This record gives sequence, C-alpha cells and structure tokens, in this order.
Amino acid sequence: MSPRRALGVVALADSAGTGLYLAGSTVFLIRAAGLSTAAIGIGLAVSGTAGLLASVPLGTLTDRWGARRMLVGVQAWRAVWFTALAFVDGATTFVLVSLLLGVVERTASPATQAVVAAAVPGPDRTRTMALMRSVRNAGFSLGALAAAPLLAAHSVAAYRTVILADAASFAVVVLLLARLRVDTAPSPVRRGPLTFLADFRDWRYLRLAGLNGMLYLHTTILTVALPMWALLATPAPVAVVPLLVGLNTVLTVAFQVPFSSGVDSVAGTTRAFRRAGLALVGCCAAFAAAAHVGRTASVALLVLGTVLLTAGELWQSAAAWEASYRYAPEYRKAEYLAVFGLGPAAQEIVGPPLVTLVVVGLAAPGWVVLAGLLVAVVPLAPRAVGDLALQEG
Repeated sequence: MSPRRALGVVALADSAGTGLYLAGSTVFLIRAAGLSTAAIGIGLAVSGTAGLLASVPLGTLTDRWGARRMLVGVQAWRAVWFTALAFVDGATTFVLVSLLLGVVERTASPATQAVVAAAVPGPDRTRTMALMRSVRNAGFSLGALAAAPLLAAHSVAAYRTVILADAASFAVVVLLLARLRVDTAPSPVRRGPLTFLADFRDWRYLRLAGLNGMLYLHTTILTVALPMWALLATPAPVAVVPLLVGLNTVLTVAFQVPFSSGVDSVAGTTRAFRRAGLALVGCCAAFAAAAHVGRTASVALLVLGTVLLTAGELWQSAAAWEASYRYAPEYRKAEYLAVFGLGPAAQEIVGPPLVTLVVVGLAAPGWVVLAGLLVAVVPLAPRAVGDLALQEG
C-alpha cells in the first residue's frame, strides 16, 4: 500500500472513531457517568487549556523524537485514556481524564502533517492533506451513523461501547502507523529545553498563523452562529439546520481535493487565502439577509450562505496547509506546524463567545461586524504570505 493510501486509511479509522464519540459522548457522560452539564463544561475547558499549553512544547519534542514515533505515541495515549473515560464515575475522574487527553489533543494534527511531509513528495503534500480531510469528513459521518443504534439501546453498556469503540479506533491507527514506512528520523539540531514560544522568533510566520485563525471562524459560524441565527432570527423551519450541516459535510467530501489544486505556489496560496476571505464575507451577507425575507427565500439564502461558507473553508484549509508546510524549516517542522495551529486554537476559545455576542446580541448588524473582521483579513493574509516568501528568498 502506498504511503498516501495508507494515510487515507489512517484518517478513516481515526475519524470514524471520533464520529462515534462526538455523536454519543454527551449522552454517555450524562446518562452513564452521571455528570452535570457544569462538570462536563469544566472538563472540556481543562482539556482545551491543556492542549493549548502543551502544543508547542510537544511540537518541539516531535522534531526531536521523530514524527511517526510521536504520532504513534499520541494515538496510543488516546487509546488508553479513552478506555479510562468509558469507566469514569464522577466529576473528579472526568476532569482528570479530560486533562490527560487534552495534553496531546493538539499534537496529533502537527504530528500528522509532519508524517505526511516525510511520506509524500513536496508538491503532493497539500493534495494528500486534502484527500485525508475528505476521508475524515466521510469517517465522521460513518461514525455518527454507527452510534445511532447504540444510543437507541438506552443502556449504560451500549453508551460505554460508543466510547470504547472510539478507543479501539485509536488502537487500530497505532497498528496502521507502525506499518507505515517513512523517513521521520528525529532532528539532530536544537537540543535545548522544551519551551512555549520562548525562542520562537519568526514573527512573520506567527502573524500568518493569527490571520489564518481569523479565517478559521468558519468553524464557529457553522457550529454556533448558523444554528442560533436560523432558529432565532429567520422564518426557516427548524429541520433546515441539520440539513445545512449535512450539506457542508457533503460539499467538503466532494470538493476539498479539487479546491486544493493550484495552491502549491506562492501565487496559488495568496489567491486561496483571498478567495477564502471573500467567500466568508459573502456567507455573512447571505445569512444576514435570510432574516428579512419570506420562508422559502430564507431557506434559499441559508443554503447559499452555507455553500459560500464551505467554499471559504475549503480555500482556507488548502492555503493553510501549503503555507504552514512551505515556510516551516525542515529541522523544526513539527514545532512550526504546532505554532501555526495556535491560530485555530485561539479561535476555538474566542470564536464562540464572539459570534454569540455579535450575532445574538446585535442581530443583523452582528453579521456586518463579522464580515468587517473578515474583510480586513482579505489583503492582510496574502501580504503575510508575500512577506514570508521574501524572507525565504
């Protein structure tokens, strides 16, 4: 099996387990583990904070230890602690397990990208990441469908099986990665102490990471702003919300690879970032307009907005992969990729309260505020790529 195909199988196994977990975890934690919503919120906050703080030091360790070895270790760690999660019996153990899971949560992505960088020739890296993303979206859907009969069983054993199946998926990934033959030898350079950005001086790269994080608002718009807006402000029927999320998934599976074509150059990357920003501005306009028309037109505008949102997502993802690879030194690749991931990580913390405040608090003008933020990124992200290209040259 070629490395590219093997990585696709890894993505499918990983995402199918994650789809199971996302579909059934809340039911398990409330009905089987007996946790309150407050305890769940605390556990998730602890997990997210741990992941954010550990991401760059573990990225540095990945460069030293070797990407494939680190990724195998991360997935094995997940298999162990998701198994433990299936047997938590109170808030304290849940928070502890969440902390241990969160430590490695943001290491998997840069380690995976570093493995792809070692396994696939340069021009094909972005297309491979696009293929893996398409496969992952399909895997999420398959996992969610597989969770349905288990959740319908209404038993603790069935709920626990959802979590254990997720743990088993990570064990499968470990076995697949162990068979993958790629050159991910550790870097012989930089043996100082592990740090959190203390010796990171590439501010151009960090600036692009921040701008990419702003474009990453598409995730929060899809999962938070759009459902709230559709339900509270538009005449569209409630049933349209899951259909819009499903439309996003289908379009991502079908078009992530085509949208990644032509991005493997400085001009292609800047063009993709620019198009991503403009598409997201357009989606904000369509969603805002959906509150001021009749039922049928509202649904049409929500669909149009979702299509534009997905286009922005696809262009942003492709540009981010290419830029994060292109400007990361070979001997510090995983560390740089971890730094690049800080933009999306910050967005996941700031984004939900931001879009809730502006969309729910300000109504239609809130979409104008979001669009204004994105309009600012349209010229800035390409300029940041250009600055990095000049630095590289």
